[in-house]
This record gives sequence, structure tokens and C-alpha cells, in this order.
Amino acid sequence: MAVILVVDDEQSMRDFLTIFLRKEGHETLTAANGVEAMEHLRNREEIDLIISDVRMSQMDGMQLLEEVKRKHPPVEVIVMTAYSSTTDAIVAMKAGAYDYITKPFKLEEIKGTIQKALENRKRRRDGGGTKDAPGEAPRASNMIGVSKPMREIFRLIHQIANSKATILITGESGTGKELVARAIHSDSKRADRPFVSINCGAIPAELMESELFGHVKGSFTGAVRDKEGLFETASGGTLFLDEIAELPMKLQVKLLRALQERRVLPVGGTQEVEVDVRVISATNRSLKEEVAENRFREDLFYRLNVIPIRIPPLRDRKEDIPLLIEHFLGKFGKEHGRNVMHVSEAAMMILQGYDYPGNVRELINIIERSVALEETGQIRPQSLPVSLLDPYTGEQATDRARFAEPALNWERGIRLDAILEEKERDLIARALEHTEGVKTEAAKKLGITFRSLRYRLKKLGMDDEKGQEEAE
Repeated sequence: MAVILVVDDEQSMRDFLTIFLRKEGHETLTAANGVEAMEHLRNREEIDLIISDVRMSQMDGMQLLEEVKRKHPPVEVIVMTAYSSTTDAIVAMKAGAYDYITKPFKLEEIKGTIQKALENRKRRRDGGGTKDAPGEAPRASNMIGVSKPMREIFRLIHQIANSKATILITGESGTGKELVARAIHSDSKRADRPFVSINCGAIPAELMESELFGHVKGSFTGAVRDKEGLFETASGGTLFLDEIAELPMKLQVKLLRALQERRVLPVGGTQEVEVDVRVISATNRSLKEEVAENRFREDLFYRLNVIPIRIPPLRDRKEDIPLLIEHFLGKFGKEHGRNVMHVSEAAMMILQGYDYPGNVRELINIIERSVALEETGQIRPQSLPVSLLDPYTGEQATDRARFAEPALNWERGIRLDAILEEKERDLIARALEHTEGVKTEAAKKLGITFRSLRYRLKKLGMDDEKGQEEAE
């Protein structure tokens, strides 16, 4: 039995939930607004769960949620909101709500949500929650990162994993959107059920409906037997819809209905099939812009975007690069049977100075190529792609006037030492600029010792430049 506090300004809703919860064996308390709810919390130590409406007078549901998470963090909160108020649901989940339910709701649906919230409350009370240990960097399944943006994503993954809310993951190509979706699935109670992924842009439009919802025998030419759709295949688990912006408008209507009704109708069928699927979608485009251009349905956008997650490009989280390199060195070293264990200082400077327009996917390709080509025990500049070594060409050169020289002539050959020296000079100058001339800090930013930086400054003729001189 649990103690559940129902907060709603409508007497009928309070009475309805009280009757339902008592039949389920729970003790119930009621409040007409957030002020009354906080009074209950002050007078009663053991309240396990709050089910609160969002729109109320005096203290509304969002204010109540903030107060509860600040003063009584172990108490789980489920918010109730109208279907059209998806913004409320997004804000509530970010503020720490366990889950949300939309009015009108089915009793079985709210029963399952309450059960999961109470199980989570028990785990946390017993010390078995998913929060990270003090001082331990948060992380998620199969994901690597220590940067602030990635730490925030890991925390959000833990927070929302057991919610049934739809999630929209956005980010440039190659940032790892499917990895985030898989991490959410792996961290949830659905982990032992299927994770089914489909690229909405890789399947012809005429076949997409059958792929998603299935078909019955004889429904079209070539339909020689009944076929189960991916919604059914993923039942009990997670369906990942990658490149959702590519979904044809005709199918957007059917997807919206499937999400709302939790039922699908196979092509050519007459009987709907009930499905229990957590839907996560992803895109590298702005769906808001797609909606404005009438290429994507606004109602579907709001249905998919209940919990948005934006993955930053690799150039905005460069502190993750050494960790990623170390991971992929080990992976590809084993795959290619190469004993490449390290990255030289010069190569690391180049790798950390590059902007990676292809993001993590491009870094993976660079490391695999370098491991395959390297003949020594460490990655050296010679093994890196020339696009990283050549400061006169490529994406990186466009914003640096001092590199606005003609592209190198490969017929005449190149001077590798001169290129590397110029790259080294540029990175050191930028590090010193970033640290306002403090050399010990610049050395830390470059991942080298102060002694090494001092040697390089002298070698490059930069030791007479202004900057703070520090003792070792």
C-alpha cells in the first residue's frame, strides 16, 4: 500500500481518483491546489506519490512540482495535462516529474504509470536508484563523454528512461542519435524487449506503410502472406524512427493516429492491432521549419516532441575527443590486429584542433584509417588524413585569413614538416590567446607539460611573444 496525494481543482476528478486508488489498495489524500498539497507534505512525512493537475489557481501544478523537488525530492510526481498542452508535459519532465498522463485517460494506462512510479520510489528509498554516486561522472550505455553537454544528456536519459513519453532526438549527422535512443531503451524496464530501428528515408514511400503497420495476404501485388509491421515487432519495447522528417505526409497522419490510439491497422486489414511501444524519433533537420514549409504535420510534431533531446556537434564538446580516441583505438586495434596503443602529442594536437564536420562518425573513420595505416605503436601525423594536415584547404581554412593561400599542388609535392609546424604554431597561439597568455594553463589546454610548451615556443621562435612567465 502507498500513500498517494491527488491534487486537482475539480472535485469530480479528486473523487474519481480517490475511489479508483482506494480500490487498488492505496491510502489517498486530496488537495484542491498546490498550497493545500504543500500543507499535506508538511504534516505527513510518508507521502509516496503525488498526482497533480497542471492548471490550478493559487499554486499551480508546475509550481508545486518545483517545490516538491526542492523540499521533498524522494516523492515521485505524475502530472495530468490536457492533450493539447504538450508544452506543459515537456516542462514537467525537465523539472523532475516521473511521468505525465493526458486527459482523458484510460484507467489501465494510469494504473501502469502509478505502479512504475511507486516501484521507482521504492528503489530510491532502498538505495537502488539510478542516480550517479557522488563525484562519479554520469554516463549512459555505450556512450562516452565528460563534457557538460554530454553529462546533461546522460542525466536526462536516466530521468526519462522509464517514462512512456515520446522523445525527439535532434542533431547533425554523425552525432550519435541512435546511440542515445539505444541508451534510453537499455536504461528502461523495456530493456529485455526489442529495440527496433528504421530509417524513414531509406525505404520507398509505397512500402513504408507496410513496414510500419504490416499487411494482410492479398492486400497488394506481392503480398503472398500476412506480414507483421514494425510496431508489432517492437511491442513491449522501443521503436526508433530515424530521419522522421523523410516520412511522407500521407503516412504522418497514420503515424499520429497510431501514437494516439496505440493501435495499428495493417494494410488491407479490417481489424486493428493493439500495440505497446515506446516511440523515439530522430532528425538532423529542424521540424519546426518543416512544419512552417508545410512538409510536416504540426500535430504530429507536437506529439513526437514531448521530450526533446539535442545532441551537440563534436566541435562544441572537444574535451570528449581524447576519451573517444582512446575508446576507438582499442576497438580498431583489436579488429585490425594492430598494437596501436597511443596517439603522439603532435597527432593529438591536430585531432583536437579539427572541427569534424562529420562529427563522431568522421572521428571514427579517421581513427580506423589511422590504425590500419600506422606501422608503429602510436598514431603519428603521417597516418592522419591530409585534410587534417593541410591548413590551406578544407572547411577549417575558411575562417582564418592567415591561411588564405592557394591550395597545395600535389603534383609538386608538399612540405610536411612546414605544414605541421604551421599547425603547431597556430594551435599554441590560440591556446595562449584563450588563456590570456598564461603558459601553464595553455599547456594544460594543449595536453602537454609546461616544459614541452616552453621547448616548442623556443623552437618555433615564439618565446619572445608577450605572455605571463611562470616557474615550473
